[in-house]
Amino acid sequence: MATSGLQHVAAMYAGVVAPPLIVGAAVGLSGTELTFLTGACLFTAGLATFLQTLGIWKIGARLPFVNGVTFAGVAPMTAIVASTKDKSDALPVIFGAVIVAGVLGFLAAPIFCKAIRFFPPVVTGTVITLIGVSLLPVSFGWAQGPNPAAHDYGSATNLTLAGITLVIVLLLRRFTRGFVKQIAVLLGLVAGTIIAIPFGVTDFGPVADARVVGFPAPFHFGAPQFQVAAILSMCVVMVVSMTESTADMLALGEIVERPANEETIAAGLRADTLGSALSPLFNGFMCSAFAQNIGLVAMTRIRSRFVVAFGGGFLVLMGLCPMAASLIAVVPRPVLGGAGVVLFGSVAASGIQTLARAGLDKDNNVLIVAVSIAVGIIPITAPNFYHAFPETARIVLDSGISTGCVTAVLLNLVFNHLGRPRSVGAQDVTHPMEAGEEIAVAR
Repeated sequence: MATSGLQHVAAMYAGVVAPPLIVGAAVGLSGTELTFLTGACLFTAGLATFLQTLGIWKIGARLPFVNGVTFAGVAPMTAIVASTKDKSDALPVIFGAVIVAGVLGFLAAPIFCKAIRFFPPVVTGTVITLIGVSLLPVSFGWAQGPNPAAHDYGSATNLTLAGITLVIVLLLRRFTRGFVKQIAVLLGLVAGTIIAIPFGVTDFGPVADARVVGFPAPFHFGAPQFQVAAILSMCVVMVVSMTESTADMLALGEIVERPANEETIAAGLRADTLGSALSPLFNGFMCSAFAQNIGLVAMTRIRSRFVVAFGGGFLVLMGLCPMAASLIAVVPRPVLGGAGVVLFGSVAASGIQTLARAGLDKDNNVLIVAVSIAVGIIPITAPNFYHAFPETARIVLDSGISTGCVTAVLLNLVFNHLGRPRSVGAQDVTHPMEAGEEIAVAR
């Protein structure tokens, strides 16, 4: 149980620590504060995993389901940071928005599980693809170095370290199997850090300064602040997160031969949203399901939810050990950048896989994907596109994930729901898992 639980932690560790690294760097946190934020996210991921696997009352799907910080919130959170004049207020604003979004999501869970028909693969695939595409520029920035003002930013040394790390991860994924293959990103980070030592870009200061035992003190970065624009932005992320979790529960239910019914989905969504609402109390971010761990369950055939709960215990212990959390702060940014290409690119590839079953042989669906992705990449390709809008509106508009999600949902309603007959072809894109099969039957 211990080794299997640890394997689940290894499979999702890089995904948990990446969001606090990105947001913390955007805020300008010191190495010590970045270590604290990372540890807090590990701690809250463990608590959310407990809620999901063990469950209390009608909360928790009670499936081998790992929860952690969702990638979907990274771009909106960095947009909030960018629009906040006093960076010391950025994290409290984010925490306040996550709390409200979590509470609203908890209340909406029984209703949302019935409305999943409005989030078919053409919508979820588009959004997941945008998440990966939106995060890739972060890895490119990391590959160049930690400080854009530094003389070695974008130097051949930094880019070489990023390239070496990327190659190591790819080789491990290609030529290893089982447990080693699952932790290829983690091993790549370790190898890249060791290789970077002779170049003088590895800083062990955060480990030396970190305590062995610590606790993520509530509201360490300040009391939560509630701003309408930030709340709206994180509510959009919550919808995306709940949609992805629903699809993951459906997939996991099939794998463990316990199909997820409406009651199970509602309980799972309550765990997701309650975990998200409580997370900011301990300085964590919004939590959601980790799809890579579903693949691990399918590969190992170990279906026990208690194994995953054991992994959640490891996450809590790591969150209570600042020295363990500080190890990720040691990794040079170029090394993180090289691994990030695989990590964030895999998210985009996951979205493309979802789109593959979205029925793209239908002109309507192609149009939905095309326009939604075009709207979603505006903040990436034209960062000043919305410069004439008020700052509060830009918190939402500067998040390609938020705008892309809203566009995809609305276009899907217009083209595939409103005014459509309920007979032939009416349901061919509404099922969240098997849209392609429905199209084949209709034809």
